[in-house]
Amino acid sequence: MMFGSSPQVSQNSKWRTQLDRFVKENQRDLAALFWGLWLENEKSQGTVGIDLQPSPHFIYCPQEAIEVLNEKVDNRLQEILGIVDHHKPEEEVVMIGIGKGELKLIQFAPEPLPPVCFEEVGKDVNELLDLLEERMNKVEFF
Repeated sequence: MMFGSSPQVSQNSKWRTQLDRFVKENQRDLAALFWGLWLENEKSQGTVGIDLQPSPHFIYCPQEAIEVLNEKVDNRLQEILGIVDHHKPEEEVVMIGIGKGELKLIQFAPEPLPPVCFEEVGKDVNELLDLLEERMNKVEFF
């Protein structure tokens, strides 16, 4: 989903392609992180975001903030809001990739399920954040 001026197509597809590749290569650890963060934040609605600027890092995207952004962009995030609101965290991972003025929905059903990934990985949330951010910083997104 693009916002603002018309960016170059090749640059836009590069970060999306690189993010898709990163997610595919790190599904198990991302599912473990997602589940660990869900356990910590389950009372507050929202999801995990992967913000690629200034350097790749994870953020928490409260549902309220996504709703405000949706209003600012003429309800173009309605589908993302619906998916975030209705996903089943014990079965699937939902994250939002944030690039240069764009969002990308990340959604997958890992094997094994997120709770099992978290248990099998055997790392706490902070260790997973450090590990995955270190890996992301080795990827050239832009």
